[in-house]
This record gives sequence, structure tokens and C-alpha cells, in this order.
Amino acid sequence: MNAVARLANLFGRAPARAGSFAAPSAPARVQGFDQPLLWVAVALLAFGLVMVYSASIALPDNPRFLRYTHTHFLVRHLISLAFAFVVALLAFQVPVNRWEQVAPWLFVGSLVLLMLVLVPHVGKGVNGARRWISLGFMNFQPSELAKFAVLLYAADYMVRKMEVKERFFRAVLPMAAAVAVVGVLLLAEPDMGAFMVIAVVAMGILFLGGVNARMFFLIALVMIGAFVLMIALSDWRRERIFAYLDPWSEKHALGKGYQLSHSLIAIGRGEIFGVGLGGSVEKLHWLPEAHTDFLLAVIGEEFGLVGVIAVIGLFLWMTRRIMHIGRQAVALDRVFAGLVAQGVGLWIGFQAFINMGVNLGALPTKGLTLPLMSYGGSAILMNLVAIAVVLRIDYENRVLMRGGRA
Repeated sequence: MNAVARLANLFGRAPARAGSFAAPSAPARVQGFDQPLLWVAVALLAFGLVMVYSASIALPDNPRFLRYTHTHFLVRHLISLAFAFVVALLAFQVPVNRWEQVAPWLFVGSLVLLMLVLVPHVGKGVNGARRWISLGFMNFQPSELAKFAVLLYAADYMVRKMEVKERFFRAVLPMAAAVAVVGVLLLAEPDMGAFMVIAVVAMGILFLGGVNARMFFLIALVMIGAFVLMIALSDWRRERIFAYLDPWSEKHALGKGYQLSHSLIAIGRGEIFGVGLGGSVEKLHWLPEAHTDFLLAVIGEEFGLVGVIAVIGLFLWMTRRIMHIGRQAVALDRVFAGLVAQGVGLWIGFQAFINMGVNLGALPTKGLTLPLMSYGGSAILMNLVAIAVVLRIDYENRVLMRGGRA
């Protein structure tokens, strides 16, 4: 009998007990990671690639882009995707506990880069905003790294401060100070959109980490008040709000309301099924930044309501799936991993919501790209790294549920 057992173990099968008619079964295999999540991300990336090409193909006809070829943005987007894919593969190999160890250092590194971008001749300015550092083959945007770094730091902070989360000053103020420092640096660029995303992600992780509900609503009120004050004290931000309320007026139609009005025209032209791929008129130098901030408007014009609903559905499914992976990790007593996954879900879901709201005229104009789809190397890179970390969390969840070690 011992020989039979040894032989069975050698071939990976357990011997049937005497008197049992059940066939011997193979041991459970770890099924890798969440493949539907991966394929949804790939679908968004592929559709985004097609739409970036469609939205940018006519840009060289504009004197501003006279030196570019018609495939300039397509090629650069492909290079960004290839580079981001390689980095994401490397990120997937990193155990989650290693991310927890480097979280404070990554946060400090992101602060240093946010300072460097403000240094003359180091930071690159476009249209009055200084947000990029040139790396030769791409322009890196430190605010995208800051979103990921703050997410990791907030999750690590909540795990370390779990025992004092009921005490407001000891639990909340240090994290609030860290987010405030990031906010000051981002507003100096200026990049209020990135600051909004970071603030919402940090607050969400505090709430999911178990901070007292009264504390959370107090923080929320303070944050809302701070953003209202930022808008009230800035002339051009106030103008954006007024343009959002009445984009068709003579004063705003050719000013702050120009992008919004042409975005609405594009979506209106698309109706139910769109005018067809490549048939957009608004991308022909009418709608500014069509391949970045207003990519959804081109999708709406070329694929209609059906295309817009499909994109919304994919982002909704992705956000819910990522949040589910986070809850699963918390249930397995992996609090840091769970908070990181849920933070990524908040990041992608909230930024997609803001971008879609702006394109559809439901929210004031804000310079935020559509995650995984819009043109932009830094955003694509950090989005894919974040997805890779979530897939790693799911992989470790599956290993633990099958009795292994993460």
C-alpha cells in the first residue's frame, strides 16, 4: 500500500480509499490571475489605440503640427504601450509585501520629481502648465507617479496606524499633511485635476481602512471647502465654471466654453450608432485635445451612443472587479493588499467618471485623460503598472485560498 501511495504521489494523484469507486483526482492548480480583468484592460487599450489614431490623423494639417506625420501620435502611442507593457510585466513579478516596504520611499521619490518639474530647464512647460520631465523617448509626468505613490503610501499608513484610527489627530492629520504637500506642488504646476484624483483616492483608502465615519465626513467637508476656495480665488477657474453653466453664450463659446460646446456637438452628431470610424468632423481642428482629454467625444461621434455605453460598461465592470479583488484580499487578512486594490479601483473609476462627465457636459471642463485609452505615455504606464499590481494581488489571493503561501 505504501508503494501505491508513493507511486500516486509521484504522478500527482491521491490513491482512492479501499471500497471507494471515486476516480482519483488531480490536485488543485493555481489558475494564475484574473484573466477577464486582463482582457477587459487589453480591450480598452486596443480600442484606445484605434481611437487615438482616428482622433489625431488629421492633426498634421494644422500649422501647429506641420512637422508631424499622420502616424506620429499612433507610433508614439504604440511605443508607450510597448514600454508600459514591459514595465507592467516586471511590476507583476514584485510581491505585494515588497510594495509595502518601498511605499514610503516611492512617496518621497514622487515628491522630489514634483519639485524637479518646477525647476526651470528641467520641467517642460506646455500651454502655461509645467508638468513634464523630458526623458528623450517620452515626456514623463510626475503627477501620474504621484497618484500611484500616494495610493501605496495611504494603504501602508492605514496598516501601520490601525490601532489609532479612532483618534482623529494621531490617525488623520499626518496623512492629511502628506496629501496637502502633494496638493501644493500640483497646484503650482498647475494640475488641479490630478490633485482631485489623489485627494479622493486618499480619502477613500482612509474610509475603507476603517477611519471613524464622523472623521471621514469632516475630512470630506474640509476637502470640498478647500476646492471651492481654490475655484473662488482663481479667475480662470471661475470662468470655467461660468462657461460650463452657459457654454453657448457669445462670451464663452469662443473662450472657456469652446471645448465643451464642440464636445457636445460631436456627441450630438453621433446620435445612436455614430457616423462611422474615421468619419468625425469635430476632430478636424474644431475640438482641441481630441486625442487626449476629449477622446470620448470622438468615440461618441464615430460610434454613437452605443460606443459610449460600451466604454462606460467596460470601465464599470473593471472598477467593480478590482474592488472585488480588494475585498477578497481583506477577507484573507491581507489588509494592505486589499486597500491597494480598492485604491486602484477608486483611481481608475473616479478618473474615468470625471473624464466622461466632462465630455458629456455633466461636469465642468477638467484636464484629465481617460484611463488606458487617451494618448499619454505617463498615464498609460502608471495605469498598466497599477493593473499589474492588482493582478498580482489576485494571484496571491488564489495561492492562499489553495493553501499555499503568497
